[in-house]
Amino acid sequence: MIKNISIAYILLVAFLSIFAYIFIPDKSSNANQMHLSIHSESPGFKVDILMIDNTTNYKQNLFEKLFFGDKNPPSEIPLQNYVFIDDIFYYNEYGNFSDTFNNSIHVDNLRQFENKSIINRTFWLGTDKFGRDVLSRLVIGARISFFIGFISVLISLVIGLLLGGLSGYYSGNIDRVIMWIINVTWSIPTLLLVIAITLALGKGLWQVFIAVGLTMWVDVARVVRGQVMIIKERQYVTAARVLGFSDFRILTRHILPNIVSPLIIISAANFAASILIESGLSFLGLGAQPPMASWGSIIKDHYNYIILGKPMLALIPGLCIMSLVMAFMLLGNKLRDALDVKN
Repeated sequence: MIKNISIAYILLVAFLSIFAYIFIPDKSSNANQMHLSIHSESPGFKVDILMIDNTTNYKQNLFEKLFFGDKNPPSEIPLQNYVFIDDIFYYNEYGNFSDTFNNSIHVDNLRQFENKSIINRTFWLGTDKFGRDVLSRLVIGARISFFIGFISVLISLVIGLLLGGLSGYYSGNIDRVIMWIINVTWSIPTLLLVIAITLALGKGLWQVFIAVGLTMWVDVARVVRGQVMIIKERQYVTAARVLGFSDFRILTRHILPNIVSPLIIISAANFAASILIESGLSFLGLGAQPPMASWGSIIKDHYNYIILGKPMLALIPGLCIMSLVMAFMLLGNKLRDALDVKN
């Protein structure tokens, strides 16, 4: 039951993050549409918004808008009040409670203008300190978490399989050298090592992917080494050597396919760990850089609101991180029990 719930939740978050711009209210690139007049509003806040088409000529196809957002979104003006008089649209921006209207627009077709250019928007999770939709930013931020998980786990698997396989299969001097590298890397605190690599490569999203992946391979290599040392003594591996099969074939066709189960389990754990590391780096300002949305950077921008009366701005992304990490950890535990041949 728990495994099914975890898988369902992970798939749901993955689906929403991939096709985010279909579902989120703010379809601008990185969900970065700012409305400073309605900043830090509570969940469920509603306001009328005037949409004004952007005159910038930026060509985008449907694929780009679907997966990268609208880079030429209409300007949005939150309205406090408005009225139509003849063919003139009079309005005040949000926060201006004056009975005198300070802005006006000439309109050819009042009904068409009202239906197309004025929308009532509900900010289901409120707005952040820049007036951006929190819900949209959270869904876009899920992309960063999944990308960092997939790419870092992929990098760790490639390096860990290579070094762990060589160490466990050949032993001797190769094993001693690789184990020395593993022990040195193991002795350095993970977050400190990631920060050092990030500073060396520079700030940015891809630099974080590489940095996290280069610190996750140690766990994979140790598991692979131990499994290979056990399996290489099996009779079918000995028979393969007697038949004259190459070491590469023995490793790739007879040994590695038999250690898939522990690799799946450790990959789930590394996926969860990479999400936490990326969130920590973004909180420190070393992860995804503005205007990209990241759960860690959202917490960084609003952690002081915990004592300023708007704690949900920091607690909501924290709960998102906690729930996704917990889902991967529960999935890993259940996979461990399911794939354990002793059970």
